[in-house]
Amino acid sequence: MWSVEKSGRELRCKEPALLHQTDLLAQVLGAFKTMDLNRVIKLLEETDKDDLEEEQLKSVKKLVQCYQNGLPLRDLAQIFKILNLCAEKIENQPHFIESAFNILKLCGLPFLKKKVSDEVTYAEDTANSIALLGELMKIPNSELRIQICKCIVDFYHAEPPKKHITGYQQASSSYKIKMAEVGGLAKKMVQSLALLENQLVEKLWVLKALQHLSTSEVNCTLMMKAQAASGICAHLNDPDPSGQLLFRSSEILWNLLEKSSKEEIIQQLSNLECLLTLKEVFKNLFMRGFSHYDRQLRNDILVITTIIAQNPGAPMIECGFTRDLILFATFNEVKSQNPLVKGLKLSNSYEDFELKKLLFNIIVILCKDLPTIQLLIDGKVILALFTYVKKPEKQKTIEWSAAQYEELQLHAIATLSSVAPLLTEEYMLCQGNARVLAFLQWCESEDSFFSHGNSYHGTGGRGNKFAQMRYSLRLLRAMVYLEDETINNDLCEKGTIQQLIGIFKNIIKSHDKEEAIVLEIQSDILLILSGLCEHHIPRKEIFGTEGVDIILHVMKTDPMKFQSGLGYNVLLFSTLDSIWCCILGCYPLEDYFLEKEGIFLLLDLLALNQKKFCNLVLGIMVEFCDNPKTTAHVNAWRGKKDQTAASLLIKLWRKEEKELGVKRDKHGMIIDTKKPLFTSFQEEQKIMPLPANCPTIAIMDVAENIRAKIYAVLGKLDFENLPGLSAEDFVTLCIIHRYLDFKIGEIWNEIYEEIKLEKLRPVTTDKKILEAITTASENIGKMVASLQSEMIESQAHQDVQNEQKVYAKIQATHKQRELASKSWENFLARTSNAKTLKKAKRLQEKAIESSRYSGQPPNAIFHRTDIKGLNTTVPSGRVVTVESTPARLLGGPLADTDIALKKLPIRGGALQRVRAAKTVNEPKKIAPT
Repeated sequence: MWSVEKSGRELRCKEPALLHQTDLLAQVLGAFKTMDLNRVIKLLEETDKDDLEEEQLKSVKKLVQCYQNGLPLRDLAQIFKILNLCAEKIENQPHFIESAFNILKLCGLPFLKKKVSDEVTYAEDTANSIALLGELMKIPNSELRIQICKCIVDFYHAEPPKKHITGYQQASSSYKIKMAEVGGLAKKMVQSLALLENQLVEKLWVLKALQHLSTSEVNCTLMMKAQAASGICAHLNDPDPSGQLLFRSSEILWNLLEKSSKEEIIQQLSNLECLLTLKEVFKNLFMRGFSHYDRQLRNDILVITTIIAQNPGAPMIECGFTRDLILFATFNEVKSQNPLVKGLKLSNSYEDFELKKLLFNIIVILCKDLPTIQLLIDGKVILALFTYVKKPEKQKTIEWSAAQYEELQLHAIATLSSVAPLLTEEYMLCQGNARVLAFLQWCESEDSFFSHGNSYHGTGGRGNKFAQMRYSLRLLRAMVYLEDETINNDLCEKGTIQQLIGIFKNIIKSHDKEEAIVLEIQSDILLILSGLCEHHIPRKEIFGTEGVDIILHVMKTDPMKFQSGLGYNVLLFSTLDSIWCCILGCYPLEDYFLEKEGIFLLLDLLALNQKKFCNLVLGIMVEFCDNPKTTAHVNAWRGKKDQTAASLLIKLWRKEEKELGVKRDKHGMIIDTKKPLFTSFQEEQKIMPLPANCPTIAIMDVAENIRAKIYAVLGKLDFENLPGLSAEDFVTLCIIHRYLDFKIGEIWNEIYEEIKLEKLRPVTTDKKILEAITTASENIGKMVASLQSEMIESQAHQDVQNEQKVYAKIQATHKQRELASKSWENFLARTSNAKTLKKAKRLQEKAIESSRYSGQPPNAIFHRTDIKGLNTTVPSGRVVTVESTPARLLGGPLADTDIALKKLPIRGGALQRVRAAKTVNEPKKIAPT
């Protein structure tokens, strides 16, 4: 019935009448109908004939019918070209609106790929095609614009094809979204908003599309570059009965703040127009919004406003927004006649509770702008916040739940910590010190109170009052650190020092699980005490021995806890600061600190070799050394391996110089006598002429490392007679002893170099003096280097002598061992050979006889001292105990002294080496002369 002729890859039906049958067959088999898109494009591009419109519309209609199940990626570029051609004809040929509309409907269908690689192959064509949707928004037709937005929304709600197409599969669900990002569709959609000033329906659809697009960081960046934030925010308050405009716009602003440059978005929103719009929207929602949805939207707007308020350049005061926010934050606590809040009441709903916290939060941000202070005074913010600084009780204004009131109370005290230091007069007028101290007294009391501790500010305070105590102490610390004598005198007169010491003691006694919050409370107490007692001897006397005891308690903390991360480091820094401010300068407290071995604890801390503490501890040591009793304590201290304080300080000096890159040889000697203290940083920095009031590098070096403090401590201990130093220590001590001379020479050298750089020529006398000073400094360096060399040589000589002594001792030991060995061999020979024994006996008797006095007095009775027949060569008496020969070899006790006449039974076994015989001699009887 029909024939097909194959030419290359294209099939063409020979009989046009059979084309419809081919289409039906394709539908049955689930394949695309054949469509020559190039022919359609060519047909639409022809403009010279007047009767082509109907044929063009038919061809487009046929195209729409052909792609009812999806758009193949390979045909996408041609289809969108056809769409663009139809759009161009709309102005003169309105009938093409329907054709363009139908093709746009196809864009919401799935994109189909024949090969896996099609997504990559046709990526550029697809991105350009999708970008065309944004260009088509310029067509002044409502239906087309809405359909374009629907297509974009469908990108994010992909559905599978209605019918499976043989040989094709659906592109990945995120493919359209990625291609929209690549094509920059979001930027074009933002730009289209300018065309829709008075078309509410179309604007809502565009905002819906932008709401979906803004879920991507790439799109948010494109929207930011198109100034989307300011454009959308400026129209937040446009009339909209449905309420969608405000909701969708706020959602887009949120996404822009989260997914693009926050700073840039804040900058776009920090203009008078945007802030006036936000102000009106917030006021309307605050005063007239009663639904759950309205309250949530109100809070969202307030959060966006809070973010904008972080920009110091935002005209919050100029637009009147700051005054209104302060009014809304305080109208429940401080009665106001302002019509904006007349009759207004907050409920205990979650949204109103969140609103209250957000208002507290924005006050903290607004108070950073100093012009806001007068508005805070007018709004009586301090008084409003202090209504929460009291024991919890049933509220008359608002029935907050217990958990809500606790969280608001903590938030209010935290807000006071930021606001009160700026409004000291209002703070004192409200009796702020008395209120806070009374509240602290309640926190310390044992009143029944169950804290929920389920908020950010209540962390660690569940079931106790630690959270309230922590924020109250933070407020006190902020006020004390203003160094306002009026406030500090008022605190001291109210017994703050004694009260804080009492709180600290009670915390030490209590064993609570919340270790981190307890450490923070202790740190704040010590910092407050430091701020009150600094430069005031009477207050230090009030601090007294009880205060010293709590400091000593902290200093006895296990050093391993400093690495725990719970806050022990902060507590230790606070403790060291309190030693400086509360003890030093008050001699009775200094003496008590010394009596309680406080210096030992400081040196133990210094011996931990933690750089973060060394500087502060050494500074305290320098001040303590002014007390004449300190020297004995420092010299008495002993560390690990019997290390002395002087040795520890010198070791710290060497470590510091190694870190600073000071040039020293392997023995610690000076290498460069001209610059004996120069660090690697000083070597790198070139000397520059500076004003007289600017410290030079040499001066800054004194403050930036601990060498000057070590010099000061050792200087006050006297460099002579320091115990426990090695030769290496003495070599380093030579440098430390001359530290001040070296530093003075270094500064004069800088002066000389600056004069050269400024091309000044000093007078002859000054030049000679400068050269003399430089030479003298260098000579001191050479002298110290020479002394160090002598010390090293002396130590080397001493080491050689010690080595010789050790060798002599070893030699004597070996000689003694040889003599002992030879004696043992002789002993064995005598005990194993009777002839040898008899020979030795005869020699011994001969030696004894020759040693006797030959001339005997007449009538003298001679008593023999030896036993006849006893063949032993050891001195013996009447009683002999033999331990050298085991009983198992002799058969039992000796029955006869004449051992040579007896035959010993041998029971077997080798001779064994035993101890030498012990002989108990009777006293010799000498005949009287």
